[in-house]
Amino acid sequence: ISLGLVGSEMCIRDRSLKSLKTKVAARWHKDIQRLGDERAGELSISDRYSLPDWLWQKLDKQYGTDGASSLAQSLLRKAPFDLRVNLVRSSRDKVLAELAAEGIEATPTLLSPHGIRLKNNFGLQKHRLFLQGHIEVQDEGSQILAQLVDAKRGQMVVDFCAGAGGKTLALGAMMSNSGRLYAFDVSAKRLDRLKPRLKRSGLSNVHPQLIGSENDPRIQRLFGKIDRVLIDAPCSGLGTLRRNPDMKWRQTSEDIASMTEKQLRILKAASKLAKPQGLVIYGTCSLLRDENETVVERFLSEQKGKFELVNVAELLDIDGIDVNSAPYLRLLPSTHDCDGFFAAAFKAM
Repeated sequence: ISLGLVGSEMCIRDRSLKSLKTKVAARWHKDIQRLGDERAGELSISDRYSLPDWLWQKLDKQYGTDGASSLAQSLLRKAPFDLRVNLVRSSRDKVLAELAAEGIEATPTLLSPHGIRLKNNFGLQKHRLFLQGHIEVQDEGSQILAQLVDAKRGQMVVDFCAGAGGKTLALGAMMSNSGRLYAFDVSAKRLDRLKPRLKRSGLSNVHPQLIGSENDPRIQRLFGKIDRVLIDAPCSGLGTLRRNPDMKWRQTSEDIASMTEKQLRILKAASKLAKPQGLVIYGTCSLLRDENETVVERFLSEQKGKFELVNVAELLDIDGIDVNSAPYLRLLPSTHDCDGFFAAAFKAM
């Protein structure tokens, strides 16, 4: 009995200590917040939003001070946790019902018809729905970019910068596991991460292919034969700062300038795959015009008569997406509460 009492006292003491630590942490956080509010006027705008000066200047110029401030503030918040339902395995309604039966709080995403937003991570990687390929982790913005490709049954489709395959798997499901979907990437490590995901998905129409560069000779055999080409180009990743806040400190304006040259090279090379009347989708997860509209405008000026810019509103009809960004797609954390994405669509002539 005495040992039991000692154990009880220790538990009580542990709980009291934990409670005290929580109160101290909360008070500390409140004091820091109050101090920050008091001294906000002493800070530069870039410091206030924890942004390097060069990045704030670009955002301010592009979005205006109010728009840039709203965007910068949104980048300081926690990113949501989204899933995409694999339509080859299940449906969104079924997955939501199963999660609800287990007491897991989840809601349909507002924009993507295949997405689910979780209130908390529930140990996803050990859950049956994940292990059996019914769900995949994918931000809602990324899901919408895949939807813009408008891939259909029986088509030939290329995901030119496939990486670990999040959009590849979404495209394969959109194609109802038919046709032929090539997943190209220059990184063997990234493609290796696709393999277990592909196995779980149940897709048999995906063909991963390691390439040496955007001009790899193995690509040339597909020139002029592809119905849909997705180019999720390498970029600064500034649209994902809520998930990767350190990225803004590891880049400079000079890095952005160098990146745009690479993006243009990739777009020019990949666009050769599209057959007449085929679609090319150029996308980034960047917030900057330099990597987005500027690249598109340079591409069109160099490819006169070969491609026609398509209004994304003709390809993507989703309530809640601002048509004022037409002919482009622009998703912002401050407006759509997903990662920042940009996309442009071209039709091969």
